[in-house]
Amino acid sequence: MSGTMTLDELADNFSLFDDWEDRYRYIIDLGKKMTPLPDSAKVQANKVEGCISQVWLTSQIEGTGAQAVLTFQADSDAHIVRGLLAILLILFSGKTAQQIAAIDADHELAKLDLDQHISPNRRNGVASVVRVIQGTARRLLAA
Repeated sequence: MSGTMTLDELADNFSLFDDWEDRYRYIIDLGKKMTPLPDSAKVQANKVEGCISQVWLTSQIEGTGAQAVLTFQADSDAHIVRGLLAILLILFSGKTAQQIAAIDADHELAKLDLDQHISPNRRNGVASVVRVIQGTARRLLAA
């Protein structure tokens, strides 16, 4: 999912839509393109707390320390949330621990103007996922 598109490219794609209804459909389509997590990964240990919807996040780590590359997979029981997770995977997955820890997610996501168009509960959920992702990266940096 994250392999080819950057957040800047996603922002460019967003700009092609005249209204937020079309952008929501695009976000949902991004979520539909994600590989679903197997049921075996939808366990409490992978659940992200702080989300209204069910959200699961797994990570695969290749390497060690600051140069370890983290690849994330995520899933949700809500279509729009799956799309938001797809956006977060575009932002974070496939990067080194050092790069992930340095990302200002609020600044990057502001390029999409999402904060003005998703509910406070969804914003809190996005922030929870970001905390888990960056926490994983920071633990690698501290090891």
